[in-house]
Amino acid sequence: MSEIGWPSGGVAVEAQGWHWRHAGRSGWALTDLDLAIEPGERVLLLGASGSGKSTLLQGIAGLLDSDEDGDERGRLLVDGVAPTQRRSRIGMVLQNPESQVILSRVGDDVAFGMENFNVDREQIWPRVRQALSAVGLELPLMRDTAELSGGQQQRLALAGVLAMHPGLLLLDEPTANLDQAGVLEVRDAVSATAQQSGATLIVIEHRTSVWLPVVDRVIVLGDGGRVIADGPPGVTIAAHRDHLRRAGVWVPGADLPEITRHQSPGAPLLTAADLAIGYRRGRQAHQLDFEIRRGATTVVTGPNGAGKSALALTLGGLLPPRAGRLTAHDMFAPAAHRREPIKWRSRELLTRIGSVFQNPEHQFLAGTVRAELELGPRALKQDPATVAEVCDELLDRLRLAHLADVNPYTLSGGEKRRLSVATVLATRPGLIILDEPTFGQDRNTWEELVRLLAEIADEGTAVVAITHDLDFAGLLADRQIELRAWDFEATREVSC
Repeated sequence: MSEIGWPSGGVAVEAQGWHWRHAGRSGWALTDLDLAIEPGERVLLLGASGSGKSTLLQGIAGLLDSDEDGDERGRLLVDGVAPTQRRSRIGMVLQNPESQVILSRVGDDVAFGMENFNVDREQIWPRVRQALSAVGLELPLMRDTAELSGGQQQRLALAGVLAMHPGLLLLDEPTANLDQAGVLEVRDAVSATAQQSGATLIVIEHRTSVWLPVVDRVIVLGDGGRVIADGPPGVTIAAHRDHLRRAGVWVPGADLPEITRHQSPGAPLLTAADLAIGYRRGRQAHQLDFEIRRGATTVVTGPNGAGKSALALTLGGLLPPRAGRLTAHDMFAPAAHRREPIKWRSRELLTRIGSVFQNPEHQFLAGTVRAELELGPRALKQDPATVAEVCDELLDRLRLAHLADVNPYTLSGGEKRRLSVATVLATRPGLIILDEPTFGQDRNTWEELVRLLAEIADEGTAVVAITHDLDFAGLLADRQIELRAWDFEATREVSC
């Protein structure tokens, strides 16, 4: 990567007895936090889902307003001053990359930040091309950003940050939606940028093994956002291994749980014949032939942009096939003359097919977690006792009970994902379709989610999961559909 106007070194970050409480919450997200990060340090920030990692990064980025967003005590400083006074030196990739896509064309979106900070015009477009190449997003600069997959959006957001040449890089799960090759490509691009510029790096990732080789410090947050471990990566992981594992941190080398399935796949629910998928303005994939069976878990894998989310929406009756047929079998369809899911009414979909979108916030409608869970059962006119029983069980099982009365939009990314899964399970459909279900999960919540999906499959629910999580696929998949470059590759059976 050639040098084009790199800043002079990294910036320092310091917390002095810092507290933060989100608006409408009774408890503090972070309590009495004290830490100092030196210029140029590369820090991996670990902790359980909901431990305050994303809140800390947002505070350092100057995105938290104590007048509107919550309550603050103590001091959080960037180069000795409030983060809002150093925004031109701070680049952040948010947990939801879609929220950072601003302009309609790829090149313009990467250039946007530089234009706002008055980068010389002759430097902007060389930096745009350099950043896109670094993150492996080899697309025309005129490509419509609305056509990008979630993983491509993640690369785009990172390119926009790298192009600004910040002195402080803040990355919140920057590889969560990427395929395996993309994870390493992006990690290496970030590492090279930090190495060349001297920028300070703070990255949040639940999977530690990818980032440990390129960081020089690990900080672990525990309950209440307190620091429970801090030091060099190898020493810190080794010294606190058991404690970190119990806290939900993905400790390298830890054994995966044993998942035992008790039922074999049953009768077919949906059949795809020569199915072509794709968005109206985009490309399409042809000749997909497969069945979705009752009680079976089907995992869909493939590189970013291969059409996995388009397939999920098509199976969910939310996107029409571009060609071919997707039909429901007689016992699953609401009527003999309406066997195509795209023609079903919303109430018919509610009890038959439930979809969990890649962005959980796209399906939140209520003001509290409990009310969100109750929406589906109430729409089905279930009695209050049944609604309460179903919701209480899911809140407890997915570790959301203590958040029942808070606004869904104030949850952490992992908590939002678990809530989105719970809202679909609450209506007990015959088929659930999940787009990246393990995004943002710590080791404990990941294991609980995997066991829950295995149980509902054994009870007869068909599960389809779009995922880059190979551990998840290896434990759960009865069948795998692998998409490659918008062309159907194979369907193969794998053991549970």
